Amino acid sequence: MRRKFFAPLAIALLSLAVILCLSPVTPPAFPTSPRQNSNPAEIRGVWLTNIDSDVLFERDRLSQAIQTLHRLNFNTIYPTIWNWGYTLYPSSVAAKTIGRSLDPTPGLQGRDILQEIIQQVHQQIAPQGERQRMGVIPWFEFGFMAPADSELAKRHSQWLTRRRNNTEIWLEGKHKRVWLNPFHPEVQQFIQNLILEVVTKYDIDGIQFDDHFGLPSEFGYDPFTVNLYQQEHQGKKPPIDPQDAEWLRWRADKITAFLRQVFQAVKQQKPNCIISIAPNPQRVSYDLFLADWAEWDRQGLVEELVLQVYRNDLKVFASELQYPEVQVARQHIPVGIGILSGLKGKYVPWGQIQNQVQFTRRYNFAGVSFFFYETLWNLTKESPQKRRSGFQKIFSLPVNRPNILLGWQPENLS
Repeated sequence: MRRKFFAPLAIALLSLAVILCLSPVTPPAFPTSPRQNSNPAEIRGVWLTNIDSDVLFERDRLSQAIQTLHRLNFNTIYPTIWNWGYTLYPSSVAAKTIGRSLDPTPGLQGRDILQEIIQQVHQQIAPQGERQRMGVIPWFEFGFMAPADSELAKRHSQWLTRRRNNTEIWLEGKHKRVWLNPFHPEVQQFIQNLILEVVTKYDIDGIQFDDHFGLPSEFGYDPFTVNLYQQEHQGKKPPIDPQDAEWLRWRADKITAFLRQVFQAVKQQKPNCIISIAPNPQRVSYDLFLADWAEWDRQGLVEELVLQVYRNDLKVFASELQYPEVQVARQHIPVGIGILSGLKGKYVPWGQIQNQVQFTRRYNFAGVSFFFYETLWNLTKESPQKRRSGFQKIFSLPVNRPNILLGWQPENLS
């Protein structure tokens, strides 16, 4: 069963619209003479999702996909494990809170796809005969978001936040979503318990969050949040304008504080588990989703950044990589670039993918990750053979993925 995918396309379109409004100033230019990349480590990642994709729903299909990715010298898998209000691994936390320990999709029953991925990855051997380990970094795809008709939303309606007009529904394409209140301590405990369950139960390399670890900025007018704001503002109610600068900052800071709490809890359980963030450009993440990843980076809460830059025009693509917060981050952590390889209804030609990969390499970014698996070579107008051949050429030799906890150092960017 394929669930239809709307999130990246909807967020990408919103992102482009906001960029046009929020970016009147041309970002600083790259150096005129690009540096040669002397660092052999490179992120070569792909996101695996259960939306518009069947790769997770059959054991043999998943195994074959991992073998193919390894043969083509990919080295990082970001599999979704929290989507549509369910976990995609057997979860005692979910069973207690939602009433189901696993997504009810038939192809997932009696399986633990995360454990399957980990075991399959550990079995792969590099062409030279040396063990070339792929990284497995589970992705909390839905974050604080849930389907409006989900058991999670029905069982815990007091956890939902709302707009100023008291509406709770957030349309994503034709899908009705709701948002868990990231400021509510019970919500925070539930999400943190899910994260720590994965961190402690599985031999993973890291954990990944994106903009859904924030909140659409029009939300936050539920009684709990209003009362919390009043307690900290001498009884004053939140501003009417959801884009009010102080109101944006107050909510974003609360989310940052929660991420700091999660970061510390993860490190107490597994110090070598990296925290990976895959957001939209900063002004989109902050203004639209209260996800202030630039501040997260300043506070040392980000150990890998994979910036989603889903743009067709190479000049626009390039401009997104030049903003100061991106340049600051890549001075001290691996910064990879998320490249759109296509959507079910959006074909991306191989030439565009190749050009964007070459551009990120030309300016010494730490690698790339593709959204999403099916559009690497299945959902495309070009033949699977042509696409796989293209990836084999750009990833001609196996390399390790950069890991700041294993001694990775940035290129000299001065």
